[in-house]
Formats: sequence, structure tokens, C-alpha cells
Amino acid sequence: MPFSDVQDFKDARRGLLAALPDPAIIKNSDGAPVWDLSVYSFLGTSEADDAPDTVNPSLWRMAKLNMLHGLFEVVDGIYQARGYDLSVMSIIRTDSGYIVIDPLVSAETAGAVWKQLVSPKLGDKPIVAVIYTHSHVDHYGGVRGLVQQSDIDAGKVKILAPADFTEAAVGENIIAGNAMSRRASYMYGNLLPRGATGQVDGGLGKSTSTGTVGLALPTDWATETGQKINIDGVELQVIMAPNSEAPSEFMFYLPKFKAFCAAEDACHTLHNLYTLRGAKVRDGLLWSKYLQQTLDLYGDQIEVLFTSHHWPTWGNGQVVTHLKKQRDMFRFLHDQVMRMANSGMTPKEIGEVIRLPQALATTWACRSYYGTVYHDAVAQYNLRLGFFDGVPATLHQLPPTDAGARYVDFMGGADNVLRRARESFARGDYRWVAEVVNHVVFADANNVPAKQLLADTYEQLGYQAESGPWRNFYLTGARELRQGVQKLPTPNTASADTIKAMPIEMFFDFLGVRLNGDRAAGKTVSINLELTDTRQKYNVGVENSAIHYSKDRTLPGADVSIVTTRADLNDVMLGASTMEKQVIEGKAKLTGDPKKMAEFVGMLDTFDFWFNIVTA
Repeated sequence: MPFSDVQDFKDARRGLLAALPDPAIIKNSDGAPVWDLSVYSFLGTSEADDAPDTVNPSLWRMAKLNMLHGLFEVVDGIYQARGYDLSVMSIIRTDSGYIVIDPLVSAETAGAVWKQLVSPKLGDKPIVAVIYTHSHVDHYGGVRGLVQQSDIDAGKVKILAPADFTEAAVGENIIAGNAMSRRASYMYGNLLPRGATGQVDGGLGKSTSTGTVGLALPTDWATETGQKINIDGVELQVIMAPNSEAPSEFMFYLPKFKAFCAAEDACHTLHNLYTLRGAKVRDGLLWSKYLQQTLDLYGDQIEVLFTSHHWPTWGNGQVVTHLKKQRDMFRFLHDQVMRMANSGMTPKEIGEVIRLPQALATTWACRSYYGTVYHDAVAQYNLRLGFFDGVPATLHQLPPTDAGARYVDFMGGADNVLRRARESFARGDYRWVAEVVNHVVFADANNVPAKQLLADTYEQLGYQAESGPWRNFYLTGARELRQGVQKLPTPNTASADTIKAMPIEMFFDFLGVRLNGDRAAGKTVSINLELTDTRQKYNVGVENSAIHYSKDRTLPGADVSIVTTRADLNDVMLGASTMEKQVIEGKAKLTGDPKKMAEFVGMLDTFDFWFNIVTA
């Protein structure tokens, strides 16, 4: 890799106007840090290739770039706050105030940036609009730190988002939200100490803040490519990009500034076509086509490109080169995976041999800081062909605990496996050691020597990883093997605002996910629900261990009928109240058999966030 090329450091420093004083620490109302750059002081920000043996040199370089924090001028009238959360917050000056693009993860970080940097340096003017470029929490979660709901309701502040934003944002954090958030604590290294043997970076930014996540519902929508939206004298020209980096996403050109906001579709990394926290697989083919569309429409006009992570790219020639390489990277991964799959190769075989062409592989912005060539390739196979690789032996494999016990028995017992695994470890054959010793750990979670060896192995794999999420997964796994599961601060994406924004039918779908099929076996329940404030009526039933519901229907023979408001139902959903308590308080009216209601509630599981990942 061309470590002598320091252009990224120059670009990441360009236009610095002000910064939070070092150490940059942002706290919540209780005085607890939700963002702390001081813990990364071991990194420095020099261009020197001085990585320790415990960090991949390429990731070390990116980790230093992501330490360059402050309020930066992109061009006159466009600014960015970088280094104060996983994402970047961009600001556009309008005729009478500001537009904010992607207001970070937490209200605390967004609010601190605004009060301590933006207002003092740029001037204390009102925010006239907030733009969510897409439906991931690091691009809307901090909105409550910037604007009041009363100003939104009064029309003083617009909230602009791409079509289908709310369903995508709420759905991703609800239906599989518990598992996704637990895995995200691994992916972003939230549970790791900061240091050369721990978390150094997240690839897209340092990590996620751990403050208050909010969601102000959109008031205005980007709906189609070519749409022109004027906000207080600033025109946006829309390119819709659904099912690229997010299910709901859009990019836009700002002709006044000759600037293009690429949302999260052209950052300084190979991005995820599948995120390790878990989500729907992304389509590399569509992604590449959106970037081609950008070049076709605006390629000869753009003088600066900025995204919701990392630093901008200046100059038409550099912008066009960057967009072409990002376009070709995603297209190459999709098309070559499909070529190999159509030749009969399985996903893991493809992942093992596929390599980016040299021109892309030696470009810093195409390196695997976040996504990786391996797991993106496997994801594209899954996108088109699903999880099954076509080999009959993999169609119905034993679960890890059963398979682990049988593998260990086949290999001559745990002691023999560990003896031979230590020999492989000494040779540096870490991937193999991880594979075989993992069977021992899943066969017996109390085998301490096996857990220690597997932890040592994960540690070495983490030290080698170029991808921040890979490093964080390996090192968090090592930590939990040694210390067990420890309940440390992590972002809570299922926030109060998320619950309140959930469409009622999605709430019923979530109840279906929580329904314990065994406890519901042989039971039937029918519930009429009327929400007086939203004028909605539903009949919700359980039959054959599954939930079903019908809109605008009241069943005369229902076991239970409930009349309440959506606002009061939200309190039940958030755990702030119970239906029984609300009936007593007169906030809800329940008729029919209350025992059937209790029976229904008893069928529902409550998910434990801190479930085991590296042991059975």
C-alpha cells in the first residue's frame, strides 16, 4: 500500500475552523461520558507508518485519520462536524438559517457540537430543516439535541427523509432489534478497552456514542430521482438510492455549491454489502448503478463530494475518479461472485479466492476498513442464491453444541484437540485453531483451557484484521471468553421515539416475534383493540401458535375488548405501565375475560440483550 501518499491526511485537515478542546469529552446530564476521544490519545494523528504489532497498519492509518476532529468548512456555505460520533454531521447555510444533514447518533453529541462549535463559530441562527439521508440510527438519532418537537409541529423546522424512511428505520431496530443491537456491541467495540490491544476504530469512525437516541418523524419526503426540493433558498436535486447502503436512502446535488452529498454510498472504505451486526443483504449491483447515475447526471459539474462519514473529496477530477472506483468496486464484487457461482463455486470458496483488481486494491478508499472483500462476496451469493451452498451435507447441519461434541469425540477428545491446536497456534495457523477449538468450547462451555486458547486465537486474528468490525468482533469474543458477559454501556436503538414511531401493525408483527410457540400451543385468543385517538380498530388473534390480525374489524365473539389511546398503549410498549394498571387508572377500558388477556401476555417472551455469543 502507498503509505507515502498522505493526501487523505491533507483532505481530512482541510478547512478546520474550530474544535472541542482536547480531550474532547461529551457528557450526559448525569455527568457520564457518552463520547470520549481522550481514550484514543495513544493513536496520534501523524502521517507516519508507525503501527504497533497488534494493529493492522492500514487500520492504524484509518484510525488516525478518524481522530482529526472539529468543525470544518467544506466550501463557503457548507460545513461538517467530524470526529464526535460514528457519523459526520453536515451543515448548509441558507437564506435565514441552517440545514442539518444527519444529526449523529445521540442528542448529547449533536447538542454539544451545535452549542460549542456551530453557533459560536458560524453564528447563532435557527435550524430550518434536518435531512436524514437514510434510515440508519447514526443519521437521525441525535435530532432531539438540535430541534424541539414544538418547532416541527409549528412548521418552523422541516424534517426531510427518503421515501419509506420511517418503516425502514423503525423496522430494522424492532423486529430483529435485540439480536442486532447485541451483535452491534461486538461490531463497534463498545465493550472493549481502547488501546493498541483493544478497540482502535470502527472503520467508518471511532465508535458509536452511548447517549440518548431520538427520532423526529419526517414532515417532507424525497420520492423520485430528478425531484427538486427548495429549502430556504437552497435547491436539492434528488437521486434516490433505496437498497444500496440502507433500505431507504437518497443522495442529492446542490447546484448553488457545485457539491454532491453521497449519503453513505461513496465513503473512504469498502462498505458493507452485509453488516456483521445483522441486517438485510445489500445489492452491490444497484449500488453501482446509483453511482453511475450520479456520474451521468452531475459528473461534469461536481467540484466537491461529501458523505456522512469520513472527509470530503475536492476537485472535479478527483471526485470523478473516486466515484468511478467506488462504482466499479461494488459492481466487480457483485458480478464476479455471480460469475463464480454460475461456474459452480460455493460462497466460502468464492470468498476465499476473490480479490479486487490491483487498481482498486491499492486505493485507500477501497480498502476493507468496514466491509471486507470476503464477507461482501459471501453476501452477494446470499443475495441471489440464499444461505444454502448447494452441497447436500450443508443443508441440515447439526447445531454447534451437538456438532462440537461429536467433532471432539472424532478427534480423540478435548485434550488431544487442544494439544494439536496449540501446535497449530505456534505455527500461526489461527483460522484453523479457531475452527477446531470452537467445537471444543461449544461442546463444553466450562472447558477453561479451551476458552483461553480460543481467546488467544481470536486476539491474534483481531490484531491482523484490517476491518474495524472484524477486529472488534474477534477482540470482544476474546474478552467474553476470558471474563464472561459484562453489561457495559451500548447504544439503545429501540428508544422511546422509535417505539412511538412504530406503526401499530408493526407493533403486532413484533408481538408475533415475541410469541413463544410452545407456550401458545393449543391455545386460541381473540382480542378487539380500539385506539380512540387514532380512530383505528383491529382484531388480533392467536391460533396455531401464530398471531394474525385484521384491520377495521371488530369480532363480536372476541375473548377481550380493549379501548385505549395509542399514547397510553405506547406506555405499555415502553414498559412504563401495564394494561392492568391502565385499566385501574381509567386510561383503558377492558371488557370480556381478563384471564384470557393475562394468558396472552404470558405467551410473550422478553428478550435478554446479554445473550451468549461465543459460548453455548
